[in-house]
Amino acid sequence: MKIQLKFFASVREALGVADEEANVPDGVTTVGDVRAWLRVRGGAWADTLAEGRALRMACNHEMTDPDTRLTEGCEVAFFPPVTGG
Repeated sequence: MKIQLKFFASVREALGVADEEANVPDGVTTVGDVRAWLRVRGGAWADTLAEGRALRMACNHEMTDPDTRLTEGCEVAFFPPVTGG
């Protein structure tokens, strides 16, 4: 399945990439699976997308959780939590 990946703010800076098109392997069916699959790249990918690290995710411009199912051509975005004050 082909999906679009977007990375924002400190996530983009750490990974050195803003966006990419990816062909995810069979078995990668949810947003959480994408995060785990990207961690396998190692280095900054493993650190930035580590399990338990505060990270927001969106699918097709809507905030989502790791269990959200992927669809062909969907856009999955990763970004740090937003704070204000």
